Parts: sequence; structure tokens; C-alpha cells
Amino acid sequence: MAGGIGAGRLTDKAIKAFVAKAEPGKKLADGAGLYLFITPAGGATWRVKYRIDGKEKIYSIGPYPLVTLAAARVELGEVKALLLEGKDPVTERRVNRAATAANTDNTFKAVAEEWLTKKQKEWSAGHYTKSARAFERDIYASLGNLPIASITPAMVAKAIEDIHKRDVLETASRILQHLNGVFRYAQAKGLCRDNPAAPAREVLPRKKDNGRMPALLEWSALGDLLRRAVQARLSPSVHMAHRLCAFTAMRIGNVVEAEWREFRLDDDQPVWVIPRAKMKVTERDIDHRVPLCPEIVAELRQWGEVFGTRGYLFPSPTGGKHIGRESIEKVYRVTLGLAGKHSPHGWRSAFSTLARDHGIAREVVELALDHAHDNEVARAYDRGERFSQRVELYQWWGRELAAAQRGAKIIPMPAMAA
Repeated sequence: MAGGIGAGRLTDKAIKAFVAKAEPGKKLADGAGLYLFITPAGGATWRVKYRIDGKEKIYSIGPYPLVTLAAARVELGEVKALLLEGKDPVTERRVNRAATAANTDNTFKAVAEEWLTKKQKEWSAGHYTKSARAFERDIYASLGNLPIASITPAMVAKAIEDIHKRDVLETASRILQHLNGVFRYAQAKGLCRDNPAAPAREVLPRKKDNGRMPALLEWSALGDLLRRAVQARLSPSVHMAHRLCAFTAMRIGNVVEAEWREFRLDDDQPVWVIPRAKMKVTERDIDHRVPLCPEIVAELRQWGEVFGTRGYLFPSPTGGKHIGRESIEKVYRVTLGLAGKHSPHGWRSAFSTLARDHGIAREVVELALDHAHDNEVARAYDRGERFSQRVELYQWWGRELAAAQRGAKIIPMPAMAA
């Protein structure tokens, strides 16, 4: 190795005088291996001479005066520290440059776009476009150009907080869910060790316990709602979407985005297969199957005969892809006067409550609604199991709901086997 650590012979004045008259190949030593070298082109550059494994080597710092005397001495200290650890400074610099280059290629934006491209094969075109635009709008400005391995939980939390300040909790939650997906993908590829998006959930408020969607939970009230909807002056699309929502208890977003290709009305057991990418819980590896009761199947067939069976079930009359959820929600709030009493989402609560009241196993109800399961036993069933019991559940629901609409007395169904 090179000799003593000490350096400091030179002054700025002496360096300027040397550079002004020195010839190519001349050297001006500062001590401890640091010296200024005049290149064949006549420029001056700082170098460090050192020995490792018995061999003399040269470490180039950079040109003078871009690299000052003080900066060169700092770099000398780092070189000496590496030598004391038995590391070759030149080799370490090559490794660091390679890592920097890799990080440049593995920016958050590059990894996120790679993740989105993979998801594009699973998602609908609309869902993919919406997600890609959300990253462009809310994430890339702050995180896009950063190496993904350098992003911290605080950075992610700040980005999510900025989104939430627009009073869009659902948007912030959805983007955070996507961020978790990107970082898990990066972890799997060895691009980062930790998932900095995981702790960021703490910066978003939890849903209030008293913020439940309003719902009617008695058959007579539900039957009255269905009768009044028939009598109301609703557009055909809105009324049919309302019926599909009631008889399947699916989320209003899935209803308005329903496409004919998702429906298998001619199967022995008609079913609505909703692509997993359209569901709230996207982590599962199977699409969500909704058994269709005879009552709604008959209405869907009639609907298809009148309006066709291609594209969306409920195309928008204003030129958009499909009707909006607001058109249905407004019917409940205004036309039917149910503000604070029932909403499209309320059918899920009614379905769950009345089914459990009639002895239907909790796991069957949870699977039917595609809820996020809170225990491993329930998760184990989410592999196409209990489908026959879900068929029975929906046949019972359709039969009793239709009876309630007619004003008939509801007879409790015998309890299903757990």
C-alpha cells in the first residue's frame, strides 16, 4: 500500500503556478500518494498512486480546476479508507458505477410501466387505462425518476397524502394498492429489498364504523322498493341495471360495467363471470362467478332480444361506453326517496343479513359477495369450492325477492349445511 495518510504540501497558489508552465507528463505531489498530473493534451488532473497486493495502481480523481485541491484531498481520504479495508478503490468505483447504471434503468417509472404491461393482459382496457393515467397524474412526478431501491416509506406516504388532500379517499386507496403491486414485483425481481408502500396505509383514514351504506333489511320493504321502481319513470337501462344489482347483490361498479361476454345464460346453471381485474379484491387468481337465479336470467334474455347481446349490457345513450353509477344512485336517492335508507350497495347488506338470518353458512355468503376473507379457513374455500351451495343461495334469494315484490309472505328457508 501507499505510505502515510498525511497530505497537505500544496497550496492553491503553487498549483496555479505549476499548471501555468508545466509540460505534459510532469507531476506535482501533495503527499500520501496524491499528485497533480499534466496530461499529453496539456490539461491537469488529480491522481492517487497506491499499492495493493504488491502491485502499484493509479486512481484518477478528476480534472483541475473542476476538482479543487480540497475536494481531491477528501477523495484521497476515501481511497485510503478503502485500502485499509483491503478493497481496491478502482474496482469499487466500477462496481458503484454499474450499480448506478442499473438504478438508472430501474427507476420507479420503468418498473411500474413493466408491471402495468403485465397487468394489461389480465385487466380490461378501461381498467388498464385508468390505472396508467393515475400513475402519470399522481405518482410519476414525485417518484418516477427515482431508483426504485432508493424509495422510502416516507416518500410513498407523502405521495399518497397529496392525493388524499383532494378528498378522494377511494382514489388514494386504489393507487396505494397499485403501488404495493409494483413494489412486490420489484422485490420478486431483486430490484429492492423492502416494500415501502406497505406502511403507507397508516396515513389514510380508516372507514368510519358509523359510515355504513344505508340498507333496508326487511322483505316487505325490499318488495315495496322493487314495486315502486317498476312504477317509476326510469330509462330501460337504469331500470334493468337496478334489477341486476338487486338480484345478484354485486357492486354497482360491476353492474354498470357488465359486458355480454361475461354472461353464460345458456349453461345448465347460468352464471355471470366477472373478470378478477374488475373486482375490488384483485389478489385472487380466479374470476368471480355469480350464479344467476331463474328470475334474473329470464329478464336478461328478454333484454338481449330487445337491445342486442354485444358490448356492454347498459351502453350509454350519451356516447360513453356505459351508463354511470350515479344515474342509478340518483334513482334511489331522489326518484324513490330512499336517501339515508337504501342505496344500490344496500342490496349487498340486505343479501348478507337476510341470508345469515335464514341459517346460510357465513363462508358461503362471504364467497358469494367476494368479500376479503379474515381467516385462513375462509380463504381455503376461495378456490371454486362451495359453488353448488352458492347456486342454492342465489336460487333462494331470487325466489324470495320475487315473492316479496309480489307482496307474498316470505317463508324461511331451511338452514343449509355449514
